[in-house]
Amino acid sequence: MDAFTRFTNQTQGRDRLFRATQYTCMLLRYLLEPKAGKEKVVMKLKKLESSVSTGRKWFRLGNVVHAVQATQQSIHATDLVPRVCLTLANVNRVIYFICDTILWVRSVGLASGINKEKWRMWAARHYYYSLLLSLARDLYEISLQMEKIAHNRAKREKSLSQDPLEYNVADEETEWLQSFLLLLFRSLKKHPPLFLDTVKNFCDILNPLDQLGIYKSNPGLIGLGGLVSSIAGIIIVAYPQMRLKMH
Repeated sequence: MDAFTRFTNQTQGRDRLFRATQYTCMLLRYLLEPKAGKEKVVMKLKKLESSVSTGRKWFRLGNVVHAVQATQQSIHATDLVPRVCLTLANVNRVIYFICDTILWVRSVGLASGINKEKWRMWAARHYYYSLLLSLARDLYEISLQMEKIAHNRAKREKSLSQDPLEYNVADEETEWLQSFLLLLFRSLKKHPPLFLDTVKNFCDILNPLDQLGIYKSNPGLIGLGGLVSSIAGIIIVAYPQMRLKMH
């Protein structure tokens, strides 16, 4: 109970819970819409989804400051690739949150002259760039871990005096694929923070891909991706040691 209280006392924790609720409503609405006699339930889910989405905007008002701070921190990363990817990703997050704040100002009626569609597309575009750069960083980290595990395995195999087996071309291709998948599995299993960050970014990118028309999806897939991403985010907020560290 104490852990839950500490979690909900954090703005990010409350936002993750609201986000999980929002995407759960989207997923359930998509699953129930084709079924007869579920119109009232679908309508209630739609209203709840809209209310939660509006509530989340209040939590995100201060995210511009957090994104600026994250940009300042990422500049000091020692490794070049993460430094470039994270800095550019955080810069795009800053722009995204500015666009999101402007959309919120219009939604509450403080500035009715704002072009909602234009700012919505700008927000989606910079959110997409941010996630793409974050995924590039994840792939780089995965490649490092895979290379490290492969090097350690090669050293162990070299110490064993075994005759090499004969393979034909098909066997070599199958062996390469199996080795690659095994290395990928072991890399992610050995580093849960890297696994969570990769899953979260991959699931999040489905929404801007749909908004920008790059890859059209449906509310069910976006809802599922958002729910999985929210659960990963809840774990990261609840257990700070599961956050992917900079190096």
